[in-house]
Amino acid sequence: MDDIDRFLNEDLGDEGDVTSDSLFADEIAKAYVIAKEDCVVAGLEELKIVFEKTGARAKLNVEDGGSVKKDAVVAEINGSIRSILKGERLALNFVCKMSGIATETKKLVDKCKVINPKVKVAATRKTTPGFRKYEKKAVVLGGGEAHRYGLYDAVLIKDNHLKCVGSVDRAIEQIKRKITDKTIEIEVENEQDACTAAKMNVDVIMLDNFNPKDGEMLAKKIRDINDKVLIEMSGSMTPGNIASYASFADRISLGYLTHSVEARDFSLEIV
Repeated sequence: MDDIDRFLNEDLGDEGDVTSDSLFADEIAKAYVIAKEDCVVAGLEELKIVFEKTGARAKLNVEDGGSVKKDAVVAEINGSIRSILKGERLALNFVCKMSGIATETKKLVDKCKVINPKVKVAATRKTTPGFRKYEKKAVVLGGGEAHRYGLYDAVLIKDNHLKCVGSVDRAIEQIKRKITDKTIEIEVENEQDACTAAKMNVDVIMLDNFNPKDGEMLAKKIRDINDKVLIEMSGSMTPGNIASYASFADRISLGYLTHSVEARDFSLEIV
């Protein structure tokens, strides 16, 4: 059973769509999925799979990651009325949620790249349990970066790690003794720790909760020590202040992209 099977089971349970099953037999219908506002569309691949699993066929008129205008028909669904209605809500949930993330990501990426074409805008692990891969996929479709997917695919030494280990240098030394094949990133909150990390050749230094002025000054000091380290700005990043960090950051990460973005509005209309 894959993700979409589980999501469908959440809606259908053991008894299925009792309303539609009581009203219809095998009547055939066509439905359009319509954008109710301008946006970057995402989640159409998932929509197609949902309807395949319910017994309908979906023809996609737009590719995921494409920009659409209000009233655009992004997909046509053909099949029995029951197969369409079984998948309607789940399919729309994918498209509405993922399109909201992709649209907002593109907006922030465009805002930052006007200032610095090389800067990356990244997601975090502040995601909906069970839906992370789709939220991060939507970020990528909007032109952003997924960042790490979990605790398993990259090292990120954070404040609570440092509190328990005792120091930046001790934490980096222990990690390097045990891990040789993954990116090593460390989150720092002051200049001393940042400079120590730069001297110890970590891959990424995350400057956490720095204002733009202090962040820019410290970024310069880090690069003077080690010009190969990637500098990530994080903590308190918002759509309102992100551009202030774009000129000197290599990457800007913000949980907002996956935990606070509004869904975009789509509807399914049987014709």
